[in-house]
Amino acid sequence: MSTDAAKPSRREQILSAAAEKFARFGFHGVGIDDIGAAVGISGPALYRHFRSKDAMLAELLTGISDRLLLGGQDRVGAAADARDALDRLVRWHVEFALSNPALITVHMRDLDSLADADRHKVRELQRSYVEVWVDVLCRIRPDLDRPTARAAAHAVFGLINSTPYSAHLDAEAMSRLLRSMAHGAIESAPS
Repeated sequence: MSTDAAKPSRREQILSAAAEKFARFGFHGVGIDDIGAAVGISGPALYRHFRSKDAMLAELLTGISDRLLLGGQDRVGAAADARDALDRLVRWHVEFALSNPALITVHMRDLDSLADADRHKVRELQRSYVEVWVDVLCRIRPDLDRPTARAAAHAVFGLINSTPYSAHLDAEAMSRLLRSMAHGAIESAPS
C-alpha cells in the first residue's frame, strides 16, 4: 500500500505551516520567508503556489468556513431527525475545533486582515453555517424564535471555539466535555 495518497500536497503543507505560524505569531508577525522555511523552500518559491501571503490567509479562512458549512449540511442531511441532526452538528463542530486549533485561532484573530471581498465571502459562508444550526434548533426548540436560536448557536460556537485556549484535557475528554456543555447550553436557552 502506497503512503503517497495520504501525503499532503505541497500547497496543503504550505497552508498548514502558514496556519501554525499565523496562530503563533499573528498574520502581521509572519513573513513569507518564515512560511517557506517551515516547509523547506525559499519564501519566493511560495509564489509558485500562492500570489501572496494575503492569498494564503484568504484560502485558509474561506476554506475552514466552507468545510464547516458543507460538513454541517452533510450531517444534517444524514440525520434521522432533528435531535440526531443537532448531535451530529455538535460532534462535527467539536471534532473540527479540536483538530484545527491553529485555524480557529487564526480565524478569531486575523479575520480583519482579509481584503474586503475575502472577508465578505467568509462572513457569507459563516452566516449560511449558522442558519444550518438555527434551522435545527428551531425544530428542536419551537419555543425559540430565530434571533434567539441564532444567538444560541453563536454562544455554542464560542464555547466550542475556546478549545485553543482551554485544552487542559486529553482530546477525548475535552470532546465529551464540550459536547455535553453544548447540548446543555442549547437545552437551557430561555425562550
